[in-house]
Amino acid sequence: MTYHLAQVNIARLAAPLDSPQLAGFVAALDPVNAVADTAPGFVWRLQTEDGDATAIRPYEDEMIMVNLSVWASLDTLRDFVRHPDHRAAMAQRRSYFERMGEAYVALWWVPAGHRPTVAEARDRIDLLRRLGPTAEAFTFGTSFPPPDVADRSPLLGEGCTT
Repeated sequence: MTYHLAQVNIARLAAPLDSPQLAGFVAALDPVNAVADTAPGFVWRLQTEDGDATAIRPYEDEMIMVNLSVWASLDTLRDFVRHPDHRAAMAQRRSYFERMGEAYVALWWVPAGHRPTVAEARDRIDLLRRLGPTAEAFTFGTSFPPPDVADRSPLLGEGCTT
């Protein structure tokens, strides 16, 4: 069986999405999503009919947004995260989002063709928060190979903040 890498990240907005404070973030959404959509290894991302996920609020706190996507591999996701357009948008993240006190990014392997749900993504973040990195929910810094790889030891990778 072939596996793909699912990733979720959540963020708590520092102000309402339609506020002047978030204008730069909103302006960067379409260009950054276009980079993702055409990136080598990109498989899928959660989005509304309008092409973004800003209206999807998976938590009771309406200020928490979600980003959920699937990639061919950890390396292809890393390449996207390092893309200059993505990095430029994330350079301003402190003015757009509040600092999260707990894990807000989780990675996990899914069978090729599977599209993770928001509930599944929430469960992976919760699992990472409870247990730390495991094969079921891990981070860029401590990753695990796909289930079809015999060696289940962690792959210590370069840390990444997104």
